Amino acid sequence: MADIVKTMKLHLHVKDDDVATAFKKVTITYADACNYVSEYTFNNGFELNSNRLQKVLYSSVRSEYGLKSQFAVSVFKTVTARYKTIQEQMKQNPYKYQDEIEKWHCIPRTLEWLRKPVYFRRPQADFVRGRDYSFVEDGTLISINTLGKRVKLSFEQPDCFKEYFDGTWSFGTAKLVSLNNEWYMHIPMTKTAADELDIAKPTHVVGIDRGLRFIISTYDEKGKTGFVSGKDIMAKRQKFADVRAELQSKGTKSAKRALKRLSGRENRWMSDVNHQISKTLVQTYGAGTLFVLEDLTGVSFSDENLAKDSKSNRDLRSWTFYQLEQFLTYKAHEAGSEVIKVSAGYTSQRCPKCGRIHKENRNHKTHEYICDSCGYRSNDDRVGAMNIYTLGTMYVSGDTNPRFGVRKVN
Repeated sequence: MADIVKTMKLHLHVKDDDVATAFKKVTITYADACNYVSEYTFNNGFELNSNRLQKVLYSSVRSEYGLKSQFAVSVFKTVTARYKTIQEQMKQNPYKYQDEIEKWHCIPRTLEWLRKPVYFRRPQADFVRGRDYSFVEDGTLISINTLGKRVKLSFEQPDCFKEYFDGTWSFGTAKLVSLNNEWYMHIPMTKTAADELDIAKPTHVVGIDRGLRFIISTYDEKGKTGFVSGKDIMAKRQKFADVRAELQSKGTKSAKRALKRLSGRENRWMSDVNHQISKTLVQTYGAGTLFVLEDLTGVSFSDENLAKDSKSNRDLRSWTFYQLEQFLTYKAHEAGSEVIKVSAGYTSQRCPKCGRIHKENRNHKTHEYICDSCGYRSNDDRVGAMNIYTLGTMYVSGDTNPRFGVRKVN
């Protein structure tokens, strides 16, 4: 059965200055301890086994930072998890370069490419469910550990949170963070979906191509094409970038504080955009839908992949493709649908009508695809969605690794 994964952002009612001070102390101390372990990890061969790191540094972390036992153990898990995330990101984005004859080469990147240790800038701390935090008094209060005594607090309980406390959701390790002098617990939650899609018998198959000019382009079994324009979104992102550049040029303390606030606003806005897109897709097609995305692992959005200007490449690299994928996945699971990823190879170069694969058939300037074999002509983003849809139908037919191009024969 598929799991639904969400994060509940619980707004805590911190009215006592002593509680706020205790929270500040534990989050700052925890981040400092993470930086200590991170530096050791960087200088000692990137040991990513938290248990082995714990055997070496546990006593030092306890004595140097005064952390309680569970907090000290969590520090090692936090640091190794961050390095593993970066390791996966580097794996997905290898270094690509052109030689003197303009032939492209690809070199896998590892953690050894890092020039300095990972730094935990933002004060925050991880809290293990049952040990560091728990819901008490029939779920009306939350009990939270600190470096001193535990505290009990009330929290905001909007109607949309009620379902999370019905016993069907499992809470994981939470993160305590501060935003604009308010305190929040970010709590990951998992739940087994009640309904699961029979891949062999989907009601709909929808190919989804992700990009910049159109945030998503879709194509389904009825030949219906949909577009979500990125024009207004890109314009707003540019405004954020302009304000950010202006604040960075000042370099004052107030400018740095404003940069943090700006980053938070942009992230929240982008999350809302991705929520709206994913919600609309799931509501439009309903239960039993197979949503097909291209697997962007190893795809570097450099000049040969998209436009020739650095602005487009910057925007594409910073676009939250992964977040959109996450939101669509859990919303699809809630609706009894599924999301799969297929190979992105040749999806922008293949003619969806005759199967001809030719890179030059795609014109980046006019955003057209014109097949030099059969003459088929269409929007290039639509062609990408059509090819992704085709890979989805191949998956439904039993091909667990559908792809275009020449396959190796075992």
